[in-house]
Amino acid sequence: MSTVTPPPPLREAVPTPQDRGTRGPRRPRLYVLDGLRLIAALSVVAFHWTGVNIHPEVWGQRAQTVMPTLHRFGAYGWMGVQLFFLISGFVICMSCWGRSPRDYFTSRVVRLYPAYWAGIIITTLVVNFAATVRAARHPMSLSDVLTNLTMLERPLGVTEADGVYWTLWIELRFYLLFAVVAVMGLTYRRVLAFCGIWTILAVITPGTGSKLMDTVFMPQDAPYFIAGVAMYLIYRFGVNPMLLGVVAFSWLFAQNRLHITVGSYEYEVHHTLSWPVMAVISGASFLVMLAVSMGALNWIRWKWLTVAGALTYPVYLLHQELGWAMIRWGRDHGIAPYPLLAMCLAAILSLAWLVHRYAERPLSALLKRLLDGARGPAAAPKSDPPVRARG
Repeated sequence: MSTVTPPPPLREAVPTPQDRGTRGPRRPRLYVLDGLRLIAALSVVAFHWTGVNIHPEVWGQRAQTVMPTLHRFGAYGWMGVQLFFLISGFVICMSCWGRSPRDYFTSRVVRLYPAYWAGIIITTLVVNFAATVRAARHPMSLSDVLTNLTMLERPLGVTEADGVYWTLWIELRFYLLFAVVAVMGLTYRRVLAFCGIWTILAVITPGTGSKLMDTVFMPQDAPYFIAGVAMYLIYRFGVNPMLLGVVAFSWLFAQNRLHITVGSYEYEVHHTLSWPVMAVISGASFLVMLAVSMGALNWIRWKWLTVAGALTYPVYLLHQELGWAMIRWGRDHGIAPYPLLAMCLAAILSLAWLVHRYAERPLSALLKRLLDGARGPAAAPKSDPPVRARG
């Protein structure tokens, strides 16, 4: 295990006034992000399997009654979504820096759609034909299934094949917003300006009463993406007071919006949730991602985390409707709750691996070849400040 590399003095970390074009040294894989993705996904799984009380048909009664101890933790599992958004802001910057707008578009399509299409097909088969879930969901029409394939079912007013897909519409809107600066070329100054402008617009949006502004600037979720982007700037260029200020302000903004966001989750758990607990979980998510950005977790280099990272997206896409169907089946066959949870988790992880290996990987490669086939001359990367190497 290597020692943690401390951040350099602030004077070395501040970008210089002149942007000198360089991509900098190749950085090692951040294995810790794969682990954090899996933690976030399993948190959401715990919420839907042990925290949600509005579907008593799943366990035969309220989840809180069946497993009161697990429910106390699972009731806050939805906050894994906020960790996902923090990671997403960081990773979008990391994966797209120095690339052309075409590369940006291709990377998002290749990353999001193959596993999603597989999830749509599998989930639709369960929702439409598995007797264990027919009482909870109406079968989907062919038109609804085809609309879901676009990932735009929510703005088109069509029910998602799986309820968790609502977050994908939020991710798409973030990608579209970030595309504005990606098209201009990612530089320290432009990305920092993007963070500041989006923060201002997200803050003033609730007071306008504008549904359009709310859709575009996403005041409930914006602070997580913005903080993630700022944390990548810290990772790439070093820590400085300005970037720390963006992260701190984003958390202050985020904890305020939790008062609004929590309402829908309290409806699902059917009881009040503690704001101090939510604030601590949110703060811990910010702090761990800040530690990632400052190199404090570079010592985590366990190779198996790459597998965990690969499974995260399919697990997220598949766990809700399929998980509820498996729980109902196991309950009907007399399996005790805790062994049943372990069996369902093992089944979802196995199915996620199959989807990744036999659907996501080959479809992603095919999509990339198709999208790269009409590629024109790549645009030269815009200039950046010098990049500080990390150990």
